[in-house]
This record gives sequence, structure tokens and C-alpha cells, in this order.
Amino acid sequence: MTRLTKTAALVAATFAVPSFVLADTVEVDANGDGLLSVAELQAVYPEITGEQFSVMDLNADGGLDAAEIQGAGESGMLPTAPVEE
Repeated sequence: MTRLTKTAALVAATFAVPSFVLADTVEVDANGDGLLSVAELQAVYPEITGEQFSVMDLNADGGLDAAEIQGAGESGMLPTAPVEE
């Protein structure tokens, strides 16, 4: 699991809400910088456009951090993983 997906999972567990959580086998943060670029996100969700990414990137730094990913998931802009019981 990448540092970003671990962080996103921890934030989600803390607030007890569904979050953008990916399978252990998917390497999302390819360069390991703790942010998801548009290319990294599109590797998992090819339907995400550059325009949609820009809306999710609240601080306009070119990458989605854990808080932006959580917010995008909560707002319905990113698909959320099903909650397994």
C-alpha cells in the first residue's frame, strides 16, 4: 500500500466515512511523492478529465493530497471503494 493510500485510509477511518481506497496491488502514486497527478489518477480512473482534476485540485499545485482526495470522494467527484464488512 502506498503512503498516500495509507494516509487516505487513515483519514477516512478517523472520520468514519467512505474514502478513495485502492487495492494493495494498484500502484497509484507512481513517483512516491505523496500526491496524485492527473496521469496517476487517470491510470486508475481513465474517465477523469483534466478539467475534473483541476476542480479537485483545490490548491492548484498539480497534485491531489489526501485531503483533496477525501473531499473529492465525499463530494462524488471520485468513485469511492465499496465498504467491505
